[in-house]
Formats: sequence, structure tokens, C-alpha cells
Amino acid sequence: MLAKRIIPCLDVRNGRVVKGVSFRDLIDAGDPAALAERYALTGADEIALLDITATLENRNTFTTTVTRVAERLFVPLTAGGGVRTVADVGRLLRAGADKVTVNSAAIARPALLAEAADAFGAQCVVLAIDAKRRADRTGWETYSHGGTRPTGLDVVAWAKQAVALGAGEILLTSIDADGRQTGYDIQLTGAVARAVSVPVIASGGAGSTADVVAILKGALADAALLASTLHSGRLSIGEIKAALYAAGIPMRPPSQEGLPL
Repeated sequence: MLAKRIIPCLDVRNGRVVKGVSFRDLIDAGDPAALAERYALTGADEIALLDITATLENRNTFTTTVTRVAERLFVPLTAGGGVRTVADVGRLLRAGADKVTVNSAAIARPALLAEAADAFGAQCVVLAIDAKRRADRTGWETYSHGGTRPTGLDVVAWAKQAVALGAGEILLTSIDADGRQTGYDIQLTGAVARAVSVPVIASGGAGSTADVVAILKGALADAALLASTLHSGRLSIGEIKAALYAAGIPMRPPSQEGLPL
């Protein structure tokens, strides 16, 4: 079984990391380069760096910040936000990202996923899906533009279509759970993970080590994304990985935590 991954997420606005609840009420959480380096040194398997207002503000991707973060990392870096074209994907990869997330632009023009995969390989194309449970609880709807616009797209159907086009990974965020620290949406994650053949990263809702263990068990997520709980100091990567080890979940332990290798 492949090792499960812990991925700190740095949501960036105006060059600073921010945190909030359900994509709202954002407050400053620090410098992205310093935070990314700290998380890498304490056992993060990857870092996700997302410009959360680029699409809403209709501006280009944040390559300067990506470069500054990448220069201080020795783990893979995924970057995204405001990616509209294959040229944008290439710009972020050249800035130092290993993978690039695409969201709103792929909803508007799904062929972008195929074009990016053809140009750079499916392994660096990550489809980000912001999902919200429908009011009638029959499933989940895909939202665009930073989780602000309903699209009418069914989340599971959209994930399957995106993988067929060339997406090599799914970054799945529950809008309902985001920032609430009450646990990941296990039903949502399981529905998508069962429908696609590529890794699924669960995002939104982590509040305890038990939440991370629950989402990484069995055939659910391949990786867990965390933001607020890490930025606030409520959890550490060492604590999370100790819990994963105790639960028998395969992962790369941080050697400085004293876990068996």
C-alpha cells in the first residue's frame, strides 16, 4: 500500500497566508515561505500553496510567492489559483511548483485539463473541486470562483470526467466542513475516491488526529490537507503522524519525532 500523505495548505492572499471558515472571515496566519519551511522540517510530505483570490480578482498567478516558497523546500510543492491557460501551468512549474491545481478555468473549459496533461504530464495536473452538499442531500454540487458560485455540476460526475481528460489527482474540499474543525466529509470523500482511479486529497474540516486517521483509513483519501488546525497550533504534524503510526496507516514518519522508520 502506498504511504498516505499529510499536506499543509497555505491559502494566500496579497502575499500572506490566511485562514477562515467556509472560505470566509479570513485572518492573517503568517509568511508563506516561513510556514512552508517549518512544516517541511517537521514532517510534511508536500506543501499546497493556493492563491485564493486570484480568480475572483481576475489576475494572474502568483509566481513570485511560488518561487520564494519553492526555494526553501525539499518536499513537493503544489501551487494554484487563477490558472486559466496551459501557459499559466507552465509558468507555475517554472517558478518551482511540482504540481499545479486547476479549478474554475477547467469548469469553464474542461479541455484545459487534457491540454495541460499533454504538455506537462498528468502527474502535475491536479483538479481542485470545491464541493457543497445539495439542500436535498442527494449529493454534492461543484462550486467555482473560490467556492462562491454554484455550477450545477455534480461533484462525482465532474471528478470522473476530469480524470478521463487527464487530471492526475483530485484535491477535494468540502465547503460545508472547511475551517470548522469538526472532521472531514467522509461520505463526500468516499464517493469521489470510489469513482476515480487517481489519488484523492481530502480537504476541509480537520480538527483532531482522529479526524485525519478516519479519512486516511482503508480506501478513502490518499492524502489529508490541513490548514487552520496547523496554523493555530492546535495540531502538529508530529502528533498527526504518531496517530497514523499507532493506527497502522502507512506513512513517512518524521525522523525527529522518534517514530520507527
